[in-house]
Amino acid sequence: MVDEQRADSRKVDRIDTGPRFTEADAVRLNRIFKGTETLDMLETVLREKIAGDVAVVSSFGAESSVLLHLVARVDPATPVLFLETGKHFDETLVYRDLLIEKLGLRDVRKLTPEPAALTDKDENGLRWSYDPDGCCEIRKVIPLAKELAHFDASLTGRKAFQAQSRTNLPRFEIDTSDAQGRLKINPLITWGPDELAAYMAQHDLPAHPLVAQGYPSIGCSPCTSKVAPGEDPRSGRWRGWDKTECGIHIPGQDDAGNGSDGDLPPGYDPVF
Repeated sequence: MVDEQRADSRKVDRIDTGPRFTEADAVRLNRIFKGTETLDMLETVLREKIAGDVAVVSSFGAESSVLLHLVARVDPATPVLFLETGKHFDETLVYRDLLIEKLGLRDVRKLTPEPAALTDKDENGLRWSYDPDGCCEIRKVIPLAKELAHFDASLTGRKAFQAQSRTNLPRFEIDTSDAQGRLKINPLITWGPDELAAYMAQHDLPAHPLVAQGYPSIGCSPCTSKVAPGEDPRSGRWRGWDKTECGIHIPGQDDAGNGSDGDLPPGYDPVF
């Protein structure tokens, strides 16, 4: 009896430091929801809490209205995380506010970079022109990582057609940005441009004003350019750089200062 009591005590005192979810969990969820309609999947995830506490990560970009509308149909109080980098197009900020009102989103959180980090590593605001990875780290990766520490899973708007690097993404995967074992859920991964356009038309969702001007993928204004017909939709992001993602969807790296102390490199000439 004493041994049993000691065993029970050990169980109670044990602190579970393991990840929230494992690769096996992601595989199981992909099997469970294979062939399930997107809205039905979201209803189960958000209402039955099978992924725990969930937040939407949204750029309020070209196709963001579809995922946000779907989420709002299930629960408009779902937290929506918006990275306020200080470098967005004015049109994006206006569009964000329009969607918040139209969809009745009740918990949009604007995540901003730490003032000390900006002062230390991007005082003149031009880091994007010589170190876009470092700029994204300060203005996107670190602020998002801090906020996601409070959640068990995140919803993204990634789609397979957007870029070759996204072609084989599953609906459910493990967020590898840290060791916490959050789920990363891609509800629209199989949606194509025609399906997105049809959904927007059916539900009278406004288009981002820059789409009609040749911007099918919209990020921060200094690092987003127009895309020519036939080009990859994301080819206008960080054009001219060997960079296709801002860093929030790839494994985390060391602090942006590692290997770059914030000083301008020799012969530096800003790219405007």
